[in-house]
Amino acid sequence: MGWELLVTPRELIMVFLIWFVLDVNGLAKREDIESSLTIINEVSTQSAGTLCITGQYRPLKVPIDTLRFESARQKADLAATLLQDLGVAHHNGLQDAISKNILVSDPSVLSARVLAMNATTGVLVNSAWWQKQGIKMGGPKKVSDSTMEVGQRPNSDYPWYEDADTSPALRSPKFVESPPNVSYRGWWTYPYFSCPARRWLMSYSVPIPPSIRRGLKGFLSLDVDLSHLEVDQCESQFHESSIKTMAIFHGSHKCHNETSECIFRPTLQVPSWSRGRYQCQCRKGYYSPHDGGVFNGSLIEVAWEKHLENTSDSWETIFKCLKCAPGCHVCTDPSPCLATYHWPFRITLLTISISCVFCTLVLNCYMFKYRKLKVFKVASPTFLSITLLGCATMYLEMAAIFPVLDRYSCIATKWSRHLGFCVTYTALLMKTWRVSLTYRVKSAHKVKLTDKQLLQWMVPILLVMLIYLGTWTLSDTPTAEEIMDNEELRFKQCVYNWWDHSLAIGEVLFLAWGVRVCYNVRNAESLYNEARLISYAIYNIALVNIMMIAFHLFIFPRAGPDIKYFLGFVRTQLSTTTTIALVFGPKVIRVLRGQGDQWDNRARSRGVTASFSLNGIGLVPEEAPDLFQENEELKEEIQKLAAQIEFMKIVHMEMNNRHIKPKAGGYFTTLNAPVAVQSPLSKAANKPPDEL
Repeated sequence: MGWELLVTPRELIMVFLIWFVLDVNGLAKREDIESSLTIINEVSTQSAGTLCITGQYRPLKVPIDTLRFESARQKADLAATLLQDLGVAHHNGLQDAISKNILVSDPSVLSARVLAMNATTGVLVNSAWWQKQGIKMGGPKKVSDSTMEVGQRPNSDYPWYEDADTSPALRSPKFVESPPNVSYRGWWTYPYFSCPARRWLMSYSVPIPPSIRRGLKGFLSLDVDLSHLEVDQCESQFHESSIKTMAIFHGSHKCHNETSECIFRPTLQVPSWSRGRYQCQCRKGYYSPHDGGVFNGSLIEVAWEKHLENTSDSWETIFKCLKCAPGCHVCTDPSPCLATYHWPFRITLLTISISCVFCTLVLNCYMFKYRKLKVFKVASPTFLSITLLGCATMYLEMAAIFPVLDRYSCIATKWSRHLGFCVTYTALLMKTWRVSLTYRVKSAHKVKLTDKQLLQWMVPILLVMLIYLGTWTLSDTPTAEEIMDNEELRFKQCVYNWWDHSLAIGEVLFLAWGVRVCYNVRNAESLYNEARLISYAIYNIALVNIMMIAFHLFIFPRAGPDIKYFLGFVRTQLSTTTTIALVFGPKVIRVLRGQGDQWDNRARSRGVTASFSLNGIGLVPEEAPDLFQENEELKEEIQKLAAQIEFMKIVHMEMNNRHIKPKAGGYFTTLNAPVAVQSPLSKAANKPPDEL
């Protein structure tokens, strides 16, 4: 029965390995591990010099896992108990049988021996030493060692032997202390290289106490082959070859842990112990100009030794990876991976945008101060204030996209852009839509739509936008993603997904409706040309947004962050600033010229009166009407009508009675007449046009 049968389940092996790693690594010192690695390197490179001439064995100073050889240890303890009960004297055949049986029954055992010695003098009485020869060379073979002669004490150079008289209970530096809370009859040795066997071995030795009658003491020892194991100096990783590695050497690599990671390279053919069987590979975010960032462990071990001796700095210079440029996940040189932000340029654009915000707020206060002037009053100050607040919100988008974008800046970007657009565009569209309703009425009765009624139509539109943006923010919070520009440099841009596309489609349809409404009122007459200027502003908003979409998708699809920021600035200025200039520019100019409280004579000459054009679109005001003003306007209209009737009457009379001359003090000679008229029969009236 082999040891494999006892540890077949992979989970049980992993538990044993973890336990033993925690146990033996706590016992082994760093300097012992380093000295053991040096010995392993000398043996593997055959640079030990006179190792096999001056000494036959080269022990290490670190323990290794013995649980994998638990089956062989149990057989040795059982055989030692049997020999103690039967006695080792005059049982030479029994010693041979036991040694051979241990070899045959356990594949991990390379050799086994039983010694019988005089309990008093310690000289050898007889011995049985059997060793495997290999698969092609037949079965076990008895070993005849010249140093194991009868009548002499066994050689103390053997790593597996220690005289109990000189070291009671076998507590010798040759042997490893047993794990706590575990009772062994014997002791495991430290691993050692055997020159006769040309292998790495580890022995288990069991002393057999002397019998009272015979006066002989026994010694049983077996050697297990460790050459199939491998030295893994990387951190503990339970990969496929973990069962064949020695945990005591985990973490003894010489890679720079901060910049590189250790990758174990298992032997593909016959395993052999060697130092530096690993590679140091640069971690993500680091690179090396040497060897592509992958270094051979053997070279690193040599560089480490020279580093300790202060004879070379290659370990610190050549085999240390360098940090990539900021933002690079993988790199091969120090080239930048992130796009450069030209902050002075961006700060300039941001300053202009913030200045526009303050100018918009100042303009709002200015309009509130002069809100009773006719130029502002007929244009509905409430909607003008709403328009300015929406424009200020759109300007704030430049502040949201100013820094390196992240989740919070993307949220601010979506809200400022879409909410500002909705507020501004809806306020302008409501005023224009009121004009459209007025001109579609075919009866003489005037349509009465007050500002309050328009606000009731405007609130649901804004509420839909608020619900959409709130749902978007809570359910699928906008974040920033990394994209590449034309130079393959990465920068962050807010993610565009189906939320953006759906809202864009809705805004395009909204713009299309606004353009249609503006087209319907293209011939509408209003005081101060209000309706036409608003139509121009809506046309401009639609055109600018369509142009910016074309720029982003077709002309500059992979533009850098500064170009995208500039395009955002251009879009804001062309749409928002132009809207403010068209809607508020003429009004402010009239106020500055002192004409803000005067009626628009061009509109009035075409029959657009103040009552008909209140709010600039021919509708009644929201507040109670001014009766005195209406009476004055009615008197004015009646006087016009009376003058026209009188004029037509006199003209008709004079045309039919040419002999009648105008009477002094009559209609045509009255100086106080409301409208100065001239008789068609007068000389001035009969002169040709070029003589007048």
